[in-house]
Amino acid sequence: MWRVASMIHWLETRSAPGPQKWKRGNVPRASDVPHLDYDLQRHGPDDPRSFRAAAELDAALAPLLDDARAEGRTVVALSEYGITRVSRPVDINRALRRAGLLEVHTQDGMEYLDPMASRAFAVADHQLAHVYVRDHGDPGEMARVRDALEGVPGIERLLDDEGKKEHGLDHPRSGEFVALAEPDAWFTYYYWLDDAKAPDFAQLVEIHRKPGYDPAELFMDPLDPYVRVKAATAIARKKLGMRYRLAVVPLDPSPIRGSHGRLPTSDDEGPLILCSTPRAVSGRVAATDVKSLLLRLAGLH
Repeated sequence: MWRVASMIHWLETRSAPGPQKWKRGNVPRASDVPHLDYDLQRHGPDDPRSFRAAAELDAALAPLLDDARAEGRTVVALSEYGITRVSRPVDINRALRRAGLLEVHTQDGMEYLDPMASRAFAVADHQLAHVYVRDHGDPGEMARVRDALEGVPGIERLLDDEGKKEHGLDHPRSGEFVALAEPDAWFTYYYWLDDAKAPDFAQLVEIHRKPGYDPAELFMDPLDPYVRVKAATAIARKKLGMRYRLAVVPLDPSPIRGSHGRLPTSDDEGPLILCSTPRAVSGRVAATDVKSLLLRLAGLH
């Protein structure tokens, strides 16, 4: 709960870097509070442990809300998405590899994605995956990639140029295809076919080297009987200023029970915005209008 504590500290001190203090007034401040995001991905949105996490977060936020109220500040609680229950990981990069479209290079017995040599590879993002095709100007190559993925269990749809435009995903950096998972499925980034050849970063919390989001980082490897000893040793080395390697992430994605990325089928599964100012928010708010709403509430728009 350190993020909440740091926000409370800021409200109490309102100190800027250096000798000058923030002047009293509408200085906007934002903080990420990811507690429900993590536990809902671990356990699913309807698990008692997720309900308990919500109660714990409510208790942690209470003093922050009290301080904000005492200072007459406007509080906005905003979620970007809702978490829905899932049970099936989809190894989209492994499907591309088995089709001969994804290439790896081997170092010290470990396999690493070679995006430049690959004819196609995917960047996984929860229930969406951007599929990049090297020779995307070749209709035959595009058809081969489509054929490799359309029959994969768990993939509901492949969005081409028209589909991306329909969903507002036709950005220059989007993949040539955007894969959409079925409601109970989500995409892994895994591309190796043998866990013995997994790259060195696979069991690390390593967001920059993995070609996609890895929710397995929310767990410790249950197959390693010494995993907690390894974690404690690594953290101790970190605190002592020594080099450390926290290799505790499992290679089995099946425990994940919550994900997001699809358009919600009901408001209960969608994002939410709450505001302490009466009537500041009414009805539905488009995601693209949130920025202007926050600036207006802060008196900056």
